[in-house]
Amino acid sequence: MHISVILIDDHPLFRKGLIHLLSGQQEVSVIGEFADVAGVRAWLADGHRAEVALLDRNLREEDGLVLVPELKQHGIRVVMLTIADADYEIRDAIESGVDGYVLKTSEPEQILQAIQAVCQGTSMYPSHVMQKMARGQLAQDIFAKLTHRELEIVTYVAKGLSNRGIGDALGVSENTVRNHLRNILDKLSLDNRVQVATLALERGLVKRKDLDA
Repeated sequence: MHISVILIDDHPLFRKGLIHLLSGQQEVSVIGEFADVAGVRAWLADGHRAEVALLDRNLREEDGLVLVPELKQHGIRVVMLTIADADYEIRDAIESGVDGYVLKTSEPEQILQAIQAVCQGTSMYPSHVMQKMARGQLAQDIFAKLTHRELEIVTYVAKGLSNRGIGDALGVSENTVRNHLRNILDKLSLDNRVQVATLALERGLVKRKDLDA
């Protein structure tokens, strides 16, 4: 079975490395690579198709999950290939309809196995994710109403970064961070960033050991 694959990741070096890895596999061909949502949509609009998409969630200032329903509508199975392993990130991906979830720290064989598995109609998730799903530990919580970018900002707020520091870390303007923070306060019914940080610690979104790192 020959499988056509597209890569959707905003890091050129990672894409090149993954293409090199997959080029050594006779059963897999990479037929397209993209750095953003717009590029994928334009490719789909031109009538192109693939069997599997390896999708990262963080695409510059966009959330890659918005592409999942569009890709699946065109018959493309989606494997989330990411460094994101927080419970809320896994839950979001599963709820969006991804067919597989593989961490970028995985062995190359696991990526290939995920591609093959989803093509055969089988979901592919890491064992620790399957265990959490079985125990019901990926349940919704108060942070479920936030977007991925807002959740990132909450974690930085909990770590004590200023708006400017958060902006530098995420590659966005200080004003953009300020607007996101205003939305976060509204959605969580909180008054200030101290309350945001406290809630993040109480709910385990940020671990205290991470604050000391």
